[in-house]
Amino acid sequence: MLAAERRDHLLGLLAREGKIVAKDVAVELGISEDSVRRDLRDLAAEGLCQRVYGGALPISPAVVDYAARQSVAPDGKQRVAAVAAGLVRPGGSLILDGGTTALAVARALPRDLACTVITHSPTIAVALLEHPGAELFLLGGRVFKHSAVTCGAAAVEAAQNVSADLCMLGVTGVHPEAGLTTGDAEEAAMKRALSARAADTYVLASSEKIGTASQFRVLPWERVTGLITDAEPGNAVVERLMTEIGVEILTAG
Repeated sequence: MLAAERRDHLLGLLAREGKIVAKDVAVELGISEDSVRRDLRDLAAEGLCQRVYGGALPISPAVVDYAARQSVAPDGKQRVAAVAAGLVRPGGSLILDGGTTALAVARALPRDLACTVITHSPTIAVALLEHPGAELFLLGGRVFKHSAVTCGAAAVEAAQNVSADLCMLGVTGVHPEAGLTTGDAEEAAMKRALSARAADTYVLASSEKIGTASQFRVLPWERVTGLITDAEPGNAVVERLMTEIGVEILTAG
């Protein structure tokens, strides 16, 4: 099989199965695992898959910069945000992660809702200036412009001095095996720091992120209270999360 044919085969397998297992492909095609791994490296370099131990997974479309992400699945993010905003009770406290879905949550909060919102996103802080009932705390640190959030040691230290009822995290990938992932190591560390300061953590994931993976793991599934998604009922990945892992799924229809 020619290299171009192997490439098409791998991409087709990724689309059909949602993953590539290098040793299985090697046996199927009668080639070495090293050859498969080289093919996967080439595909990953083109942004067509996310390499993981033993193979590859679909890459998340949400790893583009902040401006570009605003045009990715806006309707789905609005549906997720509506469900998430409904979890915030009067007088409650919320740690709200950065990102475009979290921004939609901030905008979905009722203007007259009395609550406390803690965030490391300047964008979300500005949006909440229009909510007179929201007590707002902005965590400082180095601004990571790709996602319009603060990260780094100063931001993590600031997060360790707050606490809340809820934490709502954005991720770029949701996969039963790869877990909850994002594209930057410091962002992943900051998300862990935020989650650790809340009684319950909910993950915000519009449907295009379901079944995909990015480079850095954020949290193990046992650290998550639930997943809020607009993925269609019967989605194979969501079914696996519920039945095999026991994740609570809040559906944003």
